[in-house]
Amino acid sequence: MRIDLHTHSTASDGTDTPAELVRHAAAAGLDVVALTDHDTTRGHAEAIAALPEGLTLVTGAELSCRADGVSMHMLAYLFDPEEPALLAERELVRDDRVPRAKAMIAKLNALGVPVTWEQVARIAGNGSVGRPHIASALVELGVVPTVSDAFTAQWLADGGRAWVEKHETDPFEAIRLVKAAGGVCVLAHPAAAKRGRTVPETMIAELAAAGLDGIEVDHMDHDPGTRARLRGLARELGLLVTGSSDYHGSRKTVALGAHTTDPEVYGEITRRATGAFPVPGTGGA
Repeated sequence: MRIDLHTHSTASDGTDTPAELVRHAAAAGLDVVALTDHDTTRGHAEAIAALPEGLTLVTGAELSCRADGVSMHMLAYLFDPEEPALLAERELVRDDRVPRAKAMIAKLNALGVPVTWEQVARIAGNGSVGRPHIASALVELGVVPTVSDAFTAQWLADGGRAWVEKHETDPFEAIRLVKAAGGVCVLAHPAAAKRGRTVPETMIAELAAAGLDGIEVDHMDHDPGTRARLRGLARELGLLVTGSSDYHGSRKTVALGAHTTDPEVYGEITRRATGAFPVPGTGGA
C-alpha cells in the first residue's frame, strides 16, 4: 500500500480542488490519501464525492498551534468535524487569517512591495487565506522566484520583516480537543528548520505525555540525519512515525506520494480513531 497522510487543496492553500486532488492521488498510484487543509474540513465533502474506486480518503485537518514562541502544526486525523469545541477553535483560528493577511500586506507595502489585498484574495479564491497565498503574490510581482523563497527572514518567515502573529491554538489544548472529538494527533514536520524555530525535543516529549500519537518524520524539509534523529526520538517516546508529501499542487515542487506512511502505522491510526472512519472510493463523480 502507498499511503500519503498530508495534502492540501484549494480549501486552504493548495492549487488542486479537492476533487482534482483525489483524482491526482489515484493517478499517482496512491491507495490512501489524507486531506489535511489548514484549520478547515471544508474540502472533505467534495473529495468524498469525487473519490475514485480503489482510493481511500482519510479526513483530517492541519491545526495551527504555538507554544513558547514556537509555531507548530498538528495533523489531526479522523475526528468528528462537528464536535462543538474543536469546531469553535478551528473557526477562531480561521477567522483571524484575513486581518493577519491584511496586516502582512501593509508591512510589505511599507517595504516598497506593491502587493494588494485584492491580488491575494484572488489567489486564495475560496481557500483559507495564508502566507502561501501572499508568497504566490510576491512571485507574481517578481519579488521572489518561488514560493519557498518568500519564507525567509527577509519576507514571510516567522519573525521576518513582513510576518504578523495570528491566533494559534496551544498544542496541548489541540491534543485535548482532537482526542475529545475522537481523533488522532501527529505533529507535522517538527524539525523543518527553514520554516523558523523548530520544536524542541523536550516539548515533543511533553506533547507525547499529553497524548500525542505520532510525529511526521519522512518529509521534504527533513534531511536524512534529521529523520534518523526523529526516528530514534519516536522509539524512545513510543510515538508513531508517519511520512507524507505535504502536497500543495503547483505551489510546491513536491509530488503526491513523495514520502509515504507504513501500512502498519496507518492501521494503528485507524484503530485509535473513533470520531470518523476512512472513506473507501466507489468511483467518484
